[in-house]
Amino acid sequence: MTIENHAPKKETKSRKSKQINEDAPLLPKREQDAAGFDEFDGASFTGAVFNLSTTVVGAGIMALPATMKVLGLVLGIAMIIFMAFLTEASIELLLRFSRAGKCASYGGLMGDAFGKYGRILLQLAVLVNNIGVLIVYMIIIGDVLSGTSSSGVHHAGVLEGWFGEHWFTARFFVVLVTTLAIFSPLACFKRIDSLSFTSALSVALAVVFLVITVGITIVKLINGSIMMPRLLPDVTDLTSFWKLFTVVPVLVTAYICHYNVHSIDNELEDSTQIKAVVRTSLALCSIVYIMTSIFGFLLFGDGTLDDVLANFDTDLGIPFGSLLNDAVRVSYAAHLMLVFPIVFYPLRLNLDGLLFPSARPLHQENMRFASITIGLIALIFLGANFIPSIWDAFQFTGATAAVCLGFIFPASITLRNRHDIATKKDKILCIFMIVLAVFSNLVAIYSDAYALIKKNSSPRE
Repeated sequence: MTIENHAPKKETKSRKSKQINEDAPLLPKREQDAAGFDEFDGASFTGAVFNLSTTVVGAGIMALPATMKVLGLVLGIAMIIFMAFLTEASIELLLRFSRAGKCASYGGLMGDAFGKYGRILLQLAVLVNNIGVLIVYMIIIGDVLSGTSSSGVHHAGVLEGWFGEHWFTARFFVVLVTTLAIFSPLACFKRIDSLSFTSALSVALAVVFLVITVGITIVKLINGSIMMPRLLPDVTDLTSFWKLFTVVPVLVTAYICHYNVHSIDNELEDSTQIKAVVRTSLALCSIVYIMTSIFGFLLFGDGTLDDVLANFDTDLGIPFGSLLNDAVRVSYAAHLMLVFPIVFYPLRLNLDGLLFPSARPLHQENMRFASITIGLIALIFLGANFIPSIWDAFQFTGATAAVCLGFIFPASITLRNRHDIATKKDKILCIFMIVLAVFSNLVAIYSDAYALIKKNSSPRE
Protein backbone atom coordinates (compact mmCIF):
# COMPACT_ATOMS: atom_id res chain seq x y z
CA MET A 1 0.00 0.00 0.00
CA THR A 2 1.20 3.48 -0.77
CA ILE A 3 0.12 6.94 0.20
CA GLU A 4 1.63 8.67 -2.77
CA ASN A 5 -0.13 11.45 -4.64
CA HIS A 6 -2.71 10.18 -7.07
CA ALA A 7 -4.10 11.41 -10.31
CA PRO A 8 -7.20 13.53 -9.74
CA LYS A 9 -10.37 11.56 -9.27
CA LYS A 10 -13.34 13.04 -11.07
CA GLU A 11 -16.63 12.88 -9.26
CA THR A 12 -19.27 11.85 -11.75
CA LYS A 13 -22.45 9.87 -11.59
CA SER A 14 -20.81 6.89 -13.20
CA ARG A 15 -18.95 4.71 -10.78
CA LYS A 16 -16.84 3.33 -13.64
CA SER A 17 -15.19 6.75 -13.99
CA LYS A 18 -13.66 6.48 -10.54
CA GLN A 19 -9.93 5.98 -10.66
CA ILE A 20 -9.70 3.87 -7.53
CA ASN A 21 -9.23 0.29 -6.53
CA GLU A 22 -12.33 -1.86 -6.74
CA ASP A 23 -11.36 -3.25 -3.33
CA ALA A 24 -12.18 0.21 -1.93
CA PRO A 25 -9.76 0.22 1.01
CA LEU A 26 -9.33 2.86 3.64
CA LEU A 27 -5.83 3.36 2.37
CA PRO A 28 -5.52 4.15 -1.33
CA LYS A 29 -3.71 1.77 -3.67
CA ARG A 30 -1.54 2.56 -6.63
CA GLU A 31 -3.57 3.64 -9.63
CA GLN A 32 -2.16 0.89 -11.83
CA ASP A 33 -3.78 -1.64 -9.50
CA ALA A 34 -7.19 -0.04 -9.84
CA ALA A 35 -8.53 -2.31 -12.56
CA GLY A 36 -8.96 -6.00 -12.84
CA PHE A 37 -10.19 -7.03 -9.39
CA ASP A 38 -13.49 -8.31 -10.79
CA GLU A 39 -16.47 -7.22 -12.84
CA PHE A 40 -18.10 -5.43 -9.91
CA ASP A 41 -20.30 -2.60 -11.27
CA GLY A 42 -20.84 -0.64 -8.09
CA ALA A 43 -22.81 -0.80 -4.88
CA SER A 44 -26.45 0.29 -4.73
CA PHE A 45 -27.82 3.05 -2.49
CA THR A 46 -29.66 0.50 -0.38
CA GLY A 47 -26.61 -1.72 0.03
CA ALA A 48 -24.51 1.29 1.05
CA VAL A 49 -27.10 2.37 3.63
CA PHE A 50 -27.18 -1.12 5.12
CA ASN A 51 -23.37 -1.32 5.29
CA LEU A 52 -23.01 2.10 6.94
CA SER A 53 -25.95 1.46 9.30
CA THR A 54 -24.37 -1.83 10.31
CA THR A 55 -21.11 0.01 11.02
CA VAL A 56 -23.00 2.42 13.29
CA VAL A 57 -25.44 0.08 15.06
CA GLY A 58 -23.04 -2.31 16.68
CA ALA A 59 -22.47 -2.92 20.35
CA GLY A 60 -22.97 0.72 21.34
CA ILE A 61 -26.71 0.26 21.39
CA MET A 62 -26.44 -2.18 24.30
CA ALA A 63 -24.85 0.44 26.56
CA LEU A 64 -27.28 3.25 25.69
CA PRO A 65 -30.01 2.26 28.20
CA ALA A 66 -27.32 2.46 30.89
CA THR A 67 -26.56 6.04 29.80
CA MET A 68 -30.23 6.85 30.44
CA LYS A 69 -29.69 5.64 34.00
CA VAL A 70 -26.98 8.28 34.38
CA LEU A 71 -28.51 11.16 32.39
CA GLY A 72 -32.25 10.55 32.72
CA LEU A 73 -34.54 10.14 29.71
CA VAL A 74 -34.84 13.81 28.68
CA LEU A 75 -31.15 14.70 28.74
CA GLY A 76 -30.19 11.25 27.43
CA ILE A 77 -32.41 11.46 24.35
CA ALA A 78 -31.28 15.03 23.71
CA MET A 79 -27.66 13.88 23.78
CA ILE A 80 -28.34 11.05 21.31
CA ILE A 81 -29.91 13.52 18.85
CA PHE A 82 -27.14 16.07 19.39
CA MET A 83 -24.44 13.46 18.74
CA ALA A 84 -26.18 12.39 15.51
CA PHE A 85 -26.10 15.95 14.14
CA LEU A 86 -22.49 16.43 15.24
CA THR A 87 -21.52 13.14 13.57
CA GLU A 88 -23.23 14.14 10.32
CA ALA A 89 -21.38 17.48 10.35
CA SER A 90 -17.99 15.82 10.91
CA ILE A 91 -18.56 13.31 8.08
CA GLU A 92 -19.64 16.13 5.75
CA LEU A 93 -16.34 17.88 6.45
CA LEU A 94 -14.42 14.68 5.69
CA LEU A 95 -16.20 14.19 2.38
CA ARG A 96 -15.80 17.83 1.32
CA PHE A 97 -12.06 17.90 2.00
CA SER A 98 -11.64 14.47 0.41
CA ARG A 99 -13.17 15.79 -2.80
CA ALA A 100 -10.95 18.89 -2.70
CA GLY A 101 -7.81 16.84 -2.11
CA LYS A 102 -8.76 14.01 -4.50
CA CYS A 103 -8.40 11.57 -1.59
CA ALA A 104 -10.06 8.15 -1.73
CA SER A 105 -9.58 7.28 1.94
CA TYR A 106 -9.54 8.69 5.46
CA GLY A 107 -5.87 7.77 5.71
CA GLY A 108 -5.14 9.53 2.45
CA LEU A 109 -6.98 12.62 3.67
CA MET A 110 -4.97 12.73 6.91
CA GLY A 111 -1.82 12.24 4.84
CA ASP A 112 -2.87 15.08 2.55
CA ALA A 113 -3.42 17.42 5.51
CA PHE A 114 -0.59 16.40 7.85
CA GLY A 115 1.78 14.21 5.86
CA LYS A 116 3.11 10.79 6.75
CA TYR A 117 2.67 11.17 10.51
CA GLY A 118 -0.95 12.25 10.13
CA ARG A 119 -1.68 9.10 8.14
CA ILE A 120 0.07 6.91 10.71
CA LEU A 121 -1.85 8.57 13.55
CA LEU A 122 -5.12 7.83 11.76
CA GLN A 123 -4.14 4.20 11.23
CA LEU A 124 -3.27 3.78 14.91
CA ALA A 125 -6.59 5.32 15.95
CA VAL A 126 -8.53 2.92 13.69
CA LEU A 127 -6.57 -0.01 15.15
CA VAL A 128 -7.32 0.98 18.76
CA ASN A 129 -10.97 1.81 18.09
CA ASN A 130 -11.84 -1.21 15.97
CA ILE A 131 -9.98 -3.73 18.10
CA GLY A 132 -11.78 -2.31 21.15
CA VAL A 133 -15.18 -2.46 19.43
CA LEU A 134 -14.66 -6.02 18.19
CA ILE A 135 -13.58 -7.10 21.66
CA VAL A 136 -16.86 -5.63 22.93
CA TYR A 137 -18.77 -7.69 20.34
CA MET A 138 -17.16 -10.88 21.58
CA ILE A 139 -17.76 -9.93 25.22
CA ILE A 140 -21.46 -9.36 24.55
CA ILE A 141 -21.79 -12.62 22.64
CA GLY A 142 -20.13 -14.39 25.56
CA ASP A 143 -22.48 -12.61 28.00
CA VAL A 144 -25.53 -13.59 25.97
CA LEU A 145 -24.69 -17.21 25.31
CA SER A 146 -22.69 -18.16 28.43
CA GLY A 147 -23.66 -15.57 31.05
CA THR A 148 -21.78 -12.86 32.92
CA SER A 149 -20.79 -12.03 36.49
CA SER A 150 -19.21 -8.64 35.78
CA SER A 151 -21.83 -6.81 37.90
CA GLY A 152 -21.13 -9.00 40.93
CA VAL A 153 -24.26 -11.09 40.35
CA HIS A 154 -24.25 -13.97 37.89
CA HIS A 155 -26.64 -13.59 34.96
CA ALA A 156 -27.15 -16.87 33.16
CA GLY A 157 -26.62 -17.06 29.41
CA VAL A 158 -28.95 -18.63 26.87
CA LEU A 159 -26.99 -21.87 26.59
CA GLU A 160 -26.75 -22.14 30.38
CA GLY A 161 -30.50 -21.80 30.59
CA TRP A 162 -31.05 -24.46 27.96
CA PHE A 163 -28.43 -27.06 28.90
CA GLY A 164 -27.10 -26.08 32.34
CA GLU A 165 -23.46 -25.45 33.25
CA HIS A 166 -21.22 -27.72 31.18
CA TRP A 167 -17.88 -27.41 29.43
CA PHE A 168 -19.61 -26.78 26.10
CA THR A 169 -21.61 -23.86 27.58
CA ALA A 170 -18.53 -22.27 29.16
CA ARG A 171 -17.65 -18.80 27.94
CA PHE A 172 -14.21 -19.65 26.52
CA PHE A 173 -15.50 -22.59 24.46
CA VAL A 174 -18.58 -20.75 23.14
CA VAL A 175 -16.57 -17.70 22.05
CA LEU A 176 -13.92 -19.95 20.48
CA VAL A 177 -16.50 -21.85 18.41
CA THR A 178 -18.18 -18.58 17.36
CA THR A 179 -14.81 -17.18 16.31
CA LEU A 180 -13.83 -20.21 14.24
CA ALA A 181 -17.23 -20.98 12.71
CA ILE A 182 -18.63 -17.49 12.07
CA PHE A 183 -16.17 -14.62 12.51
CA SER A 184 -13.29 -16.19 10.60
CA PRO A 185 -15.22 -17.11 7.40
CA LEU A 186 -16.99 -13.73 7.25
CA ALA A 187 -13.69 -11.89 7.76
CA CYS A 188 -12.27 -13.43 4.58
CA PHE A 189 -14.24 -11.29 2.11
CA LYS A 190 -11.99 -8.86 0.23
CA ARG A 191 -14.62 -6.32 -0.84
CA ILE A 192 -16.97 -4.54 1.56
CA ASP A 193 -19.99 -4.70 -0.77
CA SER A 194 -19.79 -8.51 -0.53
CA LEU A 195 -21.14 -8.01 2.98
CA SER A 196 -24.25 -6.03 1.97
CA PHE A 197 -26.55 -9.06 2.37
CA THR A 198 -25.25 -9.92 5.84
CA SER A 199 -25.48 -6.22 6.72
CA ALA A 200 -29.14 -6.13 5.70
CA LEU A 201 -29.78 -9.26 7.77
CA SER A 202 -27.97 -7.74 10.76
CA VAL A 203 -30.12 -4.58 10.59
CA ALA A 204 -33.23 -6.78 10.43
CA LEU A 205 -32.08 -8.68 13.53
CA ALA A 206 -31.51 -5.38 15.37
CA VAL A 207 -35.07 -4.37 14.49
CA VAL A 208 -36.34 -7.74 15.77
CA PHE A 209 -34.58 -7.06 19.08
CA LEU A 210 -36.12 -3.59 19.24
CA VAL A 211 -39.66 -4.73 18.35
CA ILE A 212 -39.64 -7.45 21.02
CA THR A 213 -38.27 -5.03 23.64
CA VAL A 214 -40.93 -2.43 22.78
CA GLY A 215 -43.66 -5.08 22.91
CA ILE A 216 -42.57 -6.34 26.34
CA THR A 217 -42.42 -2.78 27.70
CA ILE A 218 -45.88 -1.85 26.38
CA VAL A 219 -47.41 -4.98 27.94
CA LYS A 220 -45.81 -4.16 31.30
CA LEU A 221 -46.94 -0.53 31.03
CA ILE A 222 -50.51 -1.68 30.44
CA ASN A 223 -50.49 -4.01 33.46
CA GLY A 224 -48.93 -1.26 35.60
CA SER A 225 -45.75 -3.09 36.55
CA ILE A 226 -43.36 -0.36 35.35
CA MET A 227 -42.57 2.65 37.51
CA MET A 228 -42.11 6.17 36.16
CA PRO A 229 -38.49 6.48 34.94
CA ARG A 230 -36.17 9.26 35.98
CA LEU A 231 -36.41 12.09 33.44
CA LEU A 232 -33.41 14.14 34.59
CA PRO A 233 -30.03 13.19 36.11
CA ASP A 234 -29.74 12.77 39.86
CA VAL A 235 -27.03 15.28 40.76
CA THR A 236 -26.47 15.56 44.51
CA ASP A 237 -22.80 16.49 44.75
CA LEU A 238 -19.71 17.24 42.66
CA THR A 239 -18.90 13.54 42.20
CA SER A 240 -22.33 12.78 40.74
CA PHE A 241 -21.95 15.82 38.44
CA TRP A 242 -18.61 14.59 37.06
CA LYS A 243 -20.15 11.14 36.59
CA LEU A 244 -22.45 12.60 33.93
CA PHE A 245 -19.46 12.97 31.62
CA THR A 246 -18.66 9.24 31.75
CA VAL A 247 -21.43 8.63 29.22
CA VAL A 248 -19.76 10.81 26.57
CA PRO A 249 -17.29 8.12 25.36
CA VAL A 250 -20.19 5.66 25.08
CA LEU A 251 -22.25 8.10 23.00
CA VAL A 252 -19.25 8.91 20.81
CA THR A 253 -18.50 5.24 20.21
CA ALA A 254 -22.16 4.59 19.33
CA TYR A 255 -21.92 6.80 16.23
CA ILE A 256 -18.39 6.11 15.00
CA CYS A 257 -18.52 5.01 11.36
CA HIS A 258 -16.07 7.49 9.79
CA TYR A 259 -13.46 4.83 8.99
CA ASN A 260 -15.88 3.07 6.61
CA VAL A 261 -17.40 6.10 4.85
CA HIS A 262 -14.68 6.28 2.18
CA SER A 263 -14.78 2.54 1.54
CA ILE A 264 -18.53 2.67 1.00
CA ASP A 265 -18.24 5.84 -1.11
CA ASN A 266 -15.57 4.27 -3.31
CA GLU A 267 -17.85 1.35 -4.17
CA LEU A 268 -21.02 3.37 -4.80
CA GLU A 269 -22.33 3.19 -8.34
CA ASP A 270 -23.37 6.85 -8.05
CA SER A 271 -20.80 8.74 -6.01
CA THR A 272 -23.10 11.76 -5.56
CA GLN A 273 -25.32 9.66 -3.29
CA ILE A 274 -22.88 9.37 -0.41
CA LYS A 275 -24.28 12.35 1.54
CA ALA A 276 -27.79 10.93 1.26
CA VAL A 277 -26.43 7.53 2.34
CA VAL A 278 -24.86 9.10 5.45
CA ARG A 279 -27.97 11.05 6.40
CA THR A 280 -30.30 8.10 5.84
CA SER A 281 -28.08 5.80 7.90
CA LEU A 282 -27.72 8.26 10.78
CA ALA A 283 -31.48 8.95 10.83
CA LEU A 284 -32.26 5.22 10.86
CA CYS A 285 -29.71 4.51 13.58
CA SER A 286 -30.85 7.46 15.71
CA ILE A 287 -34.42 6.17 15.69
CA VAL A 288 -33.22 2.71 16.73
CA TYR A 289 -30.98 4.23 19.44
CA ILE A 290 -33.71 6.45 20.89
CA MET A 291 -36.31 3.68 20.99
CA THR A 292 -33.88 1.19 22.50
CA SER A 293 -32.81 3.71 25.16
CA ILE A 294 -36.36 4.65 26.09
CA PHE A 295 -37.86 1.17 26.22
CA GLY A 296 -34.75 -0.50 27.67
CA PHE A 297 -34.61 2.00 30.54
CA LEU A 298 -38.39 1.85 31.04
CA LEU A 299 -38.20 -1.92 31.30
CA PHE A 300 -35.38 -2.20 33.83
CA GLY A 301 -35.09 1.26 35.42
CA ASP A 302 -32.19 1.76 37.81
CA GLY A 303 -31.46 -1.96 37.55
CA THR A 304 -30.29 -1.50 33.94
CA LEU A 305 -26.89 -3.13 33.49
CA ASP A 306 -23.96 -1.83 31.43
CA ASP A 307 -24.90 -4.47 28.85
CA VAL A 308 -28.71 -4.37 28.79
CA LEU A 309 -28.85 -7.80 27.14
CA ALA A 310 -27.67 -9.28 30.43
CA ASN A 311 -30.92 -8.01 32.01
CA PHE A 312 -32.92 -10.39 29.84
CA ASP A 313 -32.38 -13.38 32.13
CA THR A 314 -34.97 -12.44 34.74
CA ASP A 315 -38.69 -13.16 35.05
CA LEU A 316 -40.38 -10.47 32.96
CA GLY A 317 -43.72 -11.09 34.60
CA ILE A 318 -45.58 -11.59 31.32
CA PRO A 319 -46.73 -14.66 29.33
CA PHE A 320 -43.96 -16.40 27.39
CA GLY A 321 -41.42 -14.23 29.21
CA SER A 322 -38.68 -16.87 29.09
CA LEU A 323 -39.15 -17.39 25.35
CA LEU A 324 -39.07 -13.63 24.70
CA ASN A 325 -35.91 -13.29 26.81
CA ASP A 326 -34.15 -15.86 24.65
CA ALA A 327 -35.46 -14.32 21.42
CA VAL A 328 -34.12 -10.88 22.37
CA ARG A 329 -30.69 -12.16 23.32
CA VAL A 330 -30.24 -14.59 20.44
CA SER A 331 -31.38 -12.05 17.82
CA TYR A 332 -28.91 -9.44 18.98
CA ALA A 333 -26.06 -11.90 19.41
CA ALA A 334 -26.66 -12.96 15.79
CA HIS A 335 -26.72 -9.28 14.77
CA LEU A 336 -23.30 -8.69 16.31
CA MET A 337 -21.89 -11.78 14.60
CA LEU A 338 -22.87 -10.25 11.25
CA VAL A 339 -21.57 -6.77 12.17
CA PHE A 340 -18.14 -8.17 13.02
CA PRO A 341 -16.78 -8.36 9.42
CA ILE A 342 -17.92 -4.80 8.60
CA VAL A 343 -15.75 -3.40 11.41
CA PHE A 344 -12.97 -5.92 10.80
CA TYR A 345 -12.60 -4.89 7.13
CA PRO A 346 -11.02 -1.43 7.72
CA LEU A 347 -9.08 -2.75 10.71
CA ARG A 348 -7.20 -5.24 8.55
CA LEU A 349 -6.52 -2.71 5.80
CA ASN A 350 -5.15 -0.12 8.21
CA LEU A 351 -2.87 -2.60 9.95
CA ASP A 352 -1.57 -3.72 6.56
CA GLY A 353 -0.98 -0.11 5.54
CA LEU A 354 0.86 0.55 8.78
CA LEU A 355 3.10 -2.51 8.57
CA PHE A 356 3.55 -2.74 4.78
CA PRO A 357 3.07 0.77 3.33
CA SER A 358 4.90 -0.01 0.08
CA ALA A 359 3.70 -3.56 -0.53
CA ARG A 360 1.34 -4.76 -3.24
CA PRO A 361 -2.42 -4.37 -2.58
CA LEU A 362 -3.58 -6.69 0.17
CA HIS A 363 -6.13 -8.54 -1.97
CA GLN A 364 -3.31 -9.66 -4.28
CA GLU A 365 -1.26 -11.22 -1.45
CA ASN A 366 -3.11 -14.22 -0.07
CA MET A 367 -0.43 -15.14 2.47
CA ARG A 368 -0.24 -11.62 3.89
CA PHE A 369 -4.04 -11.35 3.86
CA ALA A 370 -4.41 -14.63 5.78
CA SER A 371 -1.62 -13.84 8.27
CA ILE A 372 -3.02 -10.42 9.20
CA THR A 373 -6.56 -11.81 9.44
CA ILE A 374 -5.54 -14.68 11.72
CA GLY A 375 -3.34 -12.47 13.90
CA LEU A 376 -6.05 -9.85 14.45
CA ILE A 377 -8.78 -12.39 15.20
CA ALA A 378 -6.50 -14.11 17.73
CA LEU A 379 -5.75 -10.77 19.43
CA ILE A 380 -9.44 -9.85 19.63
CA PHE A 381 -10.30 -13.30 20.99
CA LEU A 382 -7.71 -12.97 23.77
CA GLY A 383 -8.91 -9.46 24.64
CA ALA A 384 -12.50 -10.64 24.94
CA ASN A 385 -11.47 -13.28 27.45
CA PHE A 386 -9.51 -10.88 29.70
CA ILE A 387 -11.63 -7.69 29.70
CA PRO A 388 -14.54 -8.11 32.14
CA SER A 389 -17.07 -5.47 31.05
CA ILE A 390 -18.20 -3.70 27.88
CA TRP A 391 -18.36 -0.42 29.83
CA ASP A 392 -14.61 -0.69 30.51
CA ALA A 393 -13.87 -1.26 26.83
CA PHE A 394 -16.20 1.56 25.71
CA GLN A 395 -14.66 4.00 28.17
CA PHE A 396 -11.15 3.29 26.88
CA THR A 397 -11.84 3.31 23.14
CA GLY A 398 -14.46 6.07 23.32
CA ALA A 399 -12.25 8.42 25.32
CA THR A 400 -9.23 7.90 23.07
CA ALA A 401 -9.42 6.59 19.51
CA ALA A 402 -13.15 7.01 18.85
CA VAL A 403 -13.24 10.69 19.77
CA CYS A 404 -10.21 11.29 17.52
CA LEU A 405 -11.79 9.49 14.55
CA GLY A 406 -15.18 11.10 15.00
CA PHE A 407 -14.37 14.67 15.88
CA ILE A 408 -10.76 15.68 16.53
CA PHE A 409 -9.30 14.47 13.20
CA PRO A 410 -12.10 15.91 10.99
CA ALA A 411 -11.93 19.20 12.89
CA SER A 412 -8.12 19.32 12.62
CA ILE A 413 -8.26 18.68 8.86
CA THR A 414 -10.73 21.53 8.49
CA LEU A 415 -8.69 23.95 10.61
CA ARG A 416 -5.56 22.97 8.66
CA ASN A 417 -7.59 24.07 5.59
CA ARG A 418 -4.94 23.00 3.13
CA HIS A 419 -7.22 23.64 0.12
CA ASP A 420 -8.62 26.92 1.49
CA ILE A 421 -12.28 25.84 1.38
CA ALA A 422 -13.22 26.08 5.08
CA THR A 423 -15.71 28.80 5.98
CA LYS A 424 -15.76 30.80 9.21
CA LYS A 425 -18.76 28.73 10.32
CA ASP A 426 -16.77 25.52 9.68
CA LYS A 427 -13.88 26.76 11.80
CA ILE A 428 -16.12 27.77 14.70
CA LEU A 429 -17.84 24.37 14.59
CA CYS A 430 -14.48 22.58 14.54
CA ILE A 431 -13.12 24.54 17.51
CA PHE A 432 -16.32 23.63 19.37
CA MET A 433 -15.87 19.95 18.42
CA ILE A 434 -12.29 19.83 19.68
CA VAL A 435 -12.99 21.68 22.94
CA LEU A 436 -16.06 19.54 23.66
CA ALA A 437 -14.26 16.30 22.81
CA VAL A 438 -11.11 17.05 24.83
CA PHE A 439 -12.88 18.49 27.88
CA SER A 440 -15.62 15.87 28.18
CA ASN A 441 -13.28 12.93 27.66
CA LEU A 442 -10.67 14.22 30.10
CA VAL A 443 -13.44 14.55 32.69
CA ALA A 444 -14.72 11.06 31.81
CA ILE A 445 -11.24 9.56 32.23
CA TYR A 446 -10.77 11.40 35.54
CA SER A 447 -14.19 10.34 36.83
CA ASP A 448 -13.61 6.69 35.90
CA ALA A 449 -10.13 6.67 37.43
CA TYR A 450 -11.42 8.30 40.63
CA ALA A 451 -14.28 5.78 40.91
CA LEU A 452 -11.87 2.87 40.33
CA ILE A 453 -9.39 4.13 42.96
CA LYS A 454 -12.20 4.71 45.44
CA LYS A 455 -13.63 1.23 44.78
CA ASN A 456 -10.24 -0.46 45.23
CA SER A 457 -9.39 1.46 48.41
CA SER A 458 -12.76 1.09 50.17
CA PRO A 459 -12.26 -2.53 51.41
CA ARG A 460 -9.07 -1.52 53.20
CA GLU A 461 -10.68 1.41 55.03
